[in-house]
Amino acid sequence: MIRLAIIFSILLALAAGLPAQETAPETRPVATTPVPTPTPITTTTLKKRGLFGRILHPFSSSEVLPKYNDRKLRGLILDLQVSPQPVRLSEVRQMEVKVTVTNMGNRMIPLDFPTDQRIEIQLLNAADAVLTKWSENHAIKDKPGTILINPGEHVEYKENIATRDLTPGRVFTADVFFPKYPELHVRQKFLTEP
Repeated sequence: MIRLAIIFSILLALAAGLPAQETAPETRPVATTPVPTPTPITTTTLKKRGLFGRILHPFSSSEVLPKYNDRKLRGLILDLQVSPQPVRLSEVRQMEVKVTVTNMGNRMIPLDFPTDQRIEIQLLNAADAVLTKWSENHAIKDKPGTILINPGEHVEYKENIATRDLTPGRVFTADVFFPKYPELHVRQKFLTEP
């Protein structure tokens, strides 16, 4: 009995030290590249498992699907990319926002829409006040539609939104959601430059 307790405490101490050993791979600049191209930053709705879950199931995936109140949406994850990063207001009048909806579940998920608008994009300031809405500059028709997302497949929405209300040197937030399904929601902060 004492041996089991000692072995368990050693394993617990080793497992507690594992997150400290996770390191990002070292990236070194290559001398042959004159100007590095900025990659868009991606935000996702996937969550990491806690320490206790990683100890009990060490070989399973560390990603956990979000739990939506609407059971029909379970299995969907959202990825958001805002480019260019950082947004240089003197060079661009619009920024690109790309949302990817992926079905990580094991069943087909239908999404019904009353209009031809699928997503809404908002640009928010630091106080979460809405500066710009994507739907303000687009005509929305009352044309219902349905999207079926099979397991392991994804749907991408790539839209541009005006940067006229942004000021340089500040942090803003791109807020993307589905008006029909408010639980499908993702945010990402970005920086503006002159």
